[in-house]
Amino acid sequence: MSGLREQKKAATRTALSWAAVRLTVERGFSAVKVEDIAAAVGVSPRTYNNYFSSKAEAIAFRHLERSLRLATDVRDGPPDEPLWEAITRASLRSLEPGPEVEHMPPQQPDEWPAGRQAMWAEPALQAELLRANKIAEKELAAAIADRTGRDPESDLYSRLVAASVMAANNVALELSVEAGQTEPMESLLPRALRMVATGLPTP
Repeated sequence: MSGLREQKKAATRTALSWAAVRLTVERGFSAVKVEDIAAAVGVSPRTYNNYFSSKAEAIAFRHLERSLRLATDVRDGPPDEPLWEAITRASLRSLEPGPEVEHMPPQQPDEWPAGRQAMWAEPALQAELLRANKIAEKELAAAIADRTGRDPESDLYSRLVAASVMAANNVALELSVEAGQTEPMESLLPRALRMVATGLPTP
């Protein structure tokens, strides 16, 4: 029963995060209330507050969850898979939408690029994203250390690779939401990772 309860809590947290993203993109950050997010998932505002302390934290959690899933997939991938292939595979898998997106699909898809751009520009959200990135980077470094037989606490290599992968993710995300950008995250991210993996040679 404990396992099922934890799964339900995790699903609720993920659904709340996606609802916060979806509503913020559609309406704007200041126009969305906690009550709106809770109602979209069918829970009370009090329940929402058991999971998140702010809208920004709820939005950033989706990014954190995706990044933590990347770390888990890198650690659990085939042991004979080359490291950068494992990272690229896990990165692309982390972009796949979850079931909560099917239950609450985006509205007015044509308006999403502008809405996403405005959302990511919110100062409160940027602060939460920095915090999420540091958490995810530490987990990814530990996963890389596991794969390469190194000490995650003292190894320079695993930390540098993790920091580089997170940087590639962040830059690809920023570019994907910029006005006029036509290349999607699913294409930008593997291209960014290839550049990092080859040592960023001068174009």
